[in-house]
This record gives sequence, C-alpha cells and structure tokens, in this order.
Amino acid sequence: MKAFHRMSSVALAMGMALGTSAALAQTAAPAAPPAPAWKQGMPESMATSTLAPLAGKNTATAAADIPIDKIKLPPGFKAEIWATGLPGGRAMALGDEGKIYVGTRGLGRVYEVSNNGSERTVRTVVDKLVQPAGVAFKDGALYVMAINKVLRFDGIEKNPAVAPVDMTEAFKLPTEQHHNWKYIAFGPDGKLYVPFGAPCNICALPTPEYAQIRRYNPDGSGMEVVATGVRNTVGFDWHPATKELWFSNHGRDWMGDDTPNDTVNRMHKVGLNFGFPSCHQGNLPDPDVKKDNACAGVEQPVALMGPHAASMGVTFYTGNMFPPEYKGVLFNARKGSWNRTKKIGYDIVMVKASADGKNSQVVPFMTGFMNEADQSFWGRPAYMLQMKDGSMLVSDEQLGAIYRVSYAK
Repeated sequence: MKAFHRMSSVALAMGMALGTSAALAQTAAPAAPPAPAWKQGMPESMATSTLAPLAGKNTATAAADIPIDKIKLPPGFKAEIWATGLPGGRAMALGDEGKIYVGTRGLGRVYEVSNNGSERTVRTVVDKLVQPAGVAFKDGALYVMAINKVLRFDGIEKNPAVAPVDMTEAFKLPTEQHHNWKYIAFGPDGKLYVPFGAPCNICALPTPEYAQIRRYNPDGSGMEVVATGVRNTVGFDWHPATKELWFSNHGRDWMGDDTPNDTVNRMHKVGLNFGFPSCHQGNLPDPDVKKDNACAGVEQPVALMGPHAASMGVTFYTGNMFPPEYKGVLFNARKGSWNRTKKIGYDIVMVKASADGKNSQVVPFMTGFMNEADQSFWGRPAYMLQMKDGSMLVSDEQLGAIYRVSYAK
C-alpha cells in the first residue's frame, strides 16, 4: 500500500511538472517574425522610421479616372491615354506586326496590346509566373523571363494560342528573388542582355553570379558576364552612334535621405566594375560592406539621377517626330522614391551627354505625376517605347496604363 502511495505521489509530481511545462509552453511569447527583406540594412538609428515601399494599385483604372491633364511637357508636346487595363504593367516590347508586350513584377502576368487604330485591346498572354518583368521580341518570337523561368512564344502575333518553348535550363538562372526581376533586351550584336541584381539591399555577395549583367545567344548558349558591381539595373539601351550599352542602376537603401544616388552608366567595354557592394555612385564607400580603397577602379557614372529615385527605363530617342535637338537624347523614367522623407522622381527626365558620357545634364521632360506641396502622387512612370512614327509610349505601373507622347508644331 505504501508502495502504491509512493507511486501515486511520483505520478502526481510528474503530472504537475508536465502541466506546468505545458502551461509555460502555451504562455511563451511566439518567436518574432523575420524582418521583411526591404528592411535589411536598416541601421539602429533609423529603427523607428515609418518609410516603407509604396504598394502598387494592381487593379485596372478606367481612362476617365486618369488625370492626364496634370501631365506637363515642353511646348509642342502632347500626352494622351493610349491603353488601359494593364495592372502593374512595366517594360514594353514591340512586335514585328505592331503588337506590344508588357511585363509585370508583382502580378505574374504578361500582357499583349493590339492596336485597332481607334482603340487598344489587352489580353493576358501568360499568368502566375514569378515576377515576369522581362519581355523582349526577336525574329517573330516573344521572350519572357521571370525569376525562375524563360519562355519563348514563336509566331505569337499570328498565333495567339501558341504554346511556349521552355528555355529555362539553358539560362541557368540564380534562384534568389530579391532584386532578381529582369529587364531584358536584344543588343545590336544580336545577343540577349540580362541583369541579375543583388540578392539583398546591401551585403557581401553570397556567390559571384549576382550584381552583374550577362549576355547570351538567343538560345541561352554562350553566356558571358559583361559587367559586375551592378546592384540593380532594370533598364538599358544602346547608344545610337557608338552602340555602347547605357543602363540605369538603383543605389542601396537606408543610408539617409540624400545618399546614395541612383545612376545612369555607360559600358564602353566588357568587364567593367561598377562598385557594388563596397562603393556606390562611383565615389561613395559603403559603411557596412567595407573595403580598403573601396572606389578604386570603379567605373564612374554618366549622371547622378537622385537618391532613391528608382531610375527605371532608359531609351535613346532616334525618331523624327520630336524636334532635332531631341535626337540621340537619353530618356530615363524615374518611378519615384520610397526610402526618402521627401519624395523624388515620379517623372521622366532627359540625360543630355556627349557620346563618351561626358558633360551630362539631367533635364525634366514629363512631370506632373506628383504633387510637390503635399507629396501625393497618382502615377509612377516606369518605361518608354519609341514607336515607328516617332511618338513615344510611357508605361505607368501604378495605374496600369500606357500614355502616348507626341509632338506637333
């Protein structure tokens, strides 16, 4: 009997202990969720900052709800709504038959825009991809590049239902998502140029395959790294005279309101280093990823585009509609800042420079998307596309619209 009581006492003690542990487990505070990727690199001195990425609208906006009359352009220029119904629309590629293909980032879609003369119609070519921002067109085929997928749609303009050719294996894509969405384009050499952004806001690169620009043969073979130290380019074009690649690049976040600048850069030869992660804007050492003589040997930018301005698409104007002084000028869409107390960007500017990238000037061209007084904005221009008649299309990612800019005396 005594043995039984001893066993009962032990069991009771164990039960109480287990109950206490269970109770403690139930009342223990849950583990804090990891900080979002956009906060990476935030110093303790900015821990209370309310700055955060600005959410996209990602729904269709009717033409009647777009305040196109607020857009300001130089005398003789006109902006009109050309297409709507493309939520999140970013980069644009022109097909051989005149159709336009538009990539997105967050929504996972690629759109096709058909021009019927008096109106434009929009359909979704492909959906549910991982940030398929990159679209390019060559020899009758649409190329779509997402973070983990490369698709080619042969003859799509004449056969809208064509099944894509999966080319992913040939391109050997890095897997990290941060800054790994693409802008892609075919160069004068017939190669497909592809950037691979840094997998962080600021960090020593985990592997050398990031923060670089590559080029490939159209089938994915012959990969060559042509530039390194490029944190995040999502726009480039080739100089009409020299055929050299010029590209935009985003500076890092959380270094204060005024540093570093986004940049426009010129790649005058293969193999140049543009500084990331230890040097920004060509002359600014990074305080976190330190390196002796951090900016030694770093290629200098053509132009500083403003801190955190989100410098996106770049397009050299080669048409005949605009006045002669615009020929050869580089247009740059600045989608607009979030990591800055006072907003900057939300416009299209011109970068006027000599062919060797010297004597650059940054001049406003298309403004009115933001109200300076109250810091509100209604649109975020992202990319330009020059049309065959010399007019220029501008995509607005915020409202999912495309505007046409034309000129008449």
